[in-house]
Amino acid sequence: MKKFAIAVHGGAGTILRETMTPEKEKNYKQGLQDAITAGELILQKGGRSLDAVEAAIRCLENNPLFNAGKGAVFTNEGKNEMDASIMDGTDLRAGAVAGVQHIKNPISLARAVMEQSEHVFMAGHGAIEFAKKTNAEFMPDDYFFVQMRYDQLEQAKKEDKMTLDHTEKKFGTVGAVARDVHGHLAAGTSTGGMTNKKHGRVGDTPIIGAGTYANNKTCAISCTGHGEFFIRSVVAYDISCLMEYKGLSLKEACELVVKQKLVKMGGEGGLIALDAHGNIELPFNSEGMYRASKIEGEVPYIGIYKN
Repeated sequence: MKKFAIAVHGGAGTILRETMTPEKEKNYKQGLQDAITAGELILQKGGRSLDAVEAAIRCLENNPLFNAGKGAVFTNEGKNEMDASIMDGTDLRAGAVAGVQHIKNPISLARAVMEQSEHVFMAGHGAIEFAKKTNAEFMPDDYFFVQMRYDQLEQAKKEDKMTLDHTEKKFGTVGAVARDVHGHLAAGTSTGGMTNKKHGRVGDTPIIGAGTYANNKTCAISCTGHGEFFIRSVVAYDISCLMEYKGLSLKEACELVVKQKLVKMGGEGGLIALDAHGNIELPFNSEGMYRASKIEGEVPYIGIYKN
């Protein structure tokens, strides 16, 4: 039996200590801890990494502090449009959804696409019709109404700009990666997108290889950041390729992609990464990243700022 490991993130960006109250910091850390615990409970019993990833992300989607599910930000039209993806490193199966509304847990819908359809990626109206057929849980508009998020929309409209989870230039995404005792890897990512977004914009979150990737041979990755750059750089897959074809370690591959390649392009953000041996890396090039990790038998780690 191998050791299990899990890591989660709740977004990266300019997260400043001076704008964070002790109570808010405590609540964010508790949210990250709850997500780690949700996944750990499954892994402890010898459960699958895929189940642990879904459980951890559902926990974050149900927490209004994070820009996914219940806490999803508002589009220009005052709607909540969500994206999510999940991938099984055992056989490279994957599922993703984009631009879905009223879905309580988009990560579970992404998993349904993977397991109950012949497709990988569904979007908009088609994804909603599929959700109805697979008995996904729908919620009314008021479930997704979070005053802080609505205030962010009003502010963004005043400034006439699209923002990345407006508060403190934070990139609002949640994600999880896990390795179970059988050595199998899985990854998943979920987001409410950009405040005040227009024209059906989709970021890296639901795109396999850009925002999410898992392969038992190499690693499991979930990204958070300026999605356009992560798509252009195919960040998650790039890290896997550097490990598989160049023989880089997880740490070396993450440092090269996040601290050098992305920075050169002007891409800000970070990711959580886990390799086949259970090593965890949590790199980011922004001021901070909501992050937590746990390796079996070790004390959990929770962090927000650079240090």
